[in-house]
Amino acid sequence: MGNSGTRVGPGWRIVLAVHKYRSLVAWQRAHQAVVLALTQCDKAYHPRSIALFAQLRRAAISVEANIVEGYGLGTPALFRRHLRIAMGSAAEAECLTRIARELRYLPETATQDLEALLERTMAALYGLLRSGGERGDARGER
Repeated sequence: MGNSGTRVGPGWRIVLAVHKYRSLVAWQRAHQAVVLALTQCDKAYHPRSIALFAQLRRAAISVEANIVEGYGLGTPALFRRHLRIAMGSAAEAECLTRIARELRYLPETATQDLEALLERTMAALYGLLRSGGERGDARGER
């Protein structure tokens, strides 16, 4: 027990290590992209855009969620697998964003920002995949 009366042991190291995914540039960019996608879809809601926005939301959420899940599983092989899934979801979200722009479901500035974030997310994911999925790589750069 520490001075504050809380237990500190081996299990706590696992909890602390799992939260280090936040230091990954790929996660930081994916998080920015999902927040932007969700807020813009909410602002631009219209019945005609329901299906496209629902798919865009799922794809954007999937990018971030797969980075975190893969990181949390703790093995390079599982991390790489989830990074590849995240890459596919990022490409899907980028495609859906382009469609939303062409149909004028989202404002031009929002789609430009979202596409740029998704491109940067895919670049960071690609860097992690090229490094062999080592969780210590590609941290801290912007």
